[in-house]
Amino acid sequence: MDIEAAKTLGMALAVGLGVIGPGIGIGIIVGHALEAMGRNPEASGKVTATMFIGIAFTEALAIFALVIGFLVKFT
Repeated sequence: MDIEAAKTLGMALAVGLGVIGPGIGIGIIVGHALEAMGRNPEASGKVTATMFIGIAFTEALAIFALVIGFLVKFT
């Protein structure tokens, strides 16, 4: 296996495995937020704002995995 193939495989593994966790995390966040809104509809504004903040932080982990993947590929 040459070095370019190894770099491509390393990038695919880094990004692929790095996005699994945030994907599951976002699903859990949204699921629990919908459950909270169903139980207390009056608090849906607060829950929605908190949900989007949690999604942003969780999505940042996926972006970090993408950056690491690019570092593996192009350095």
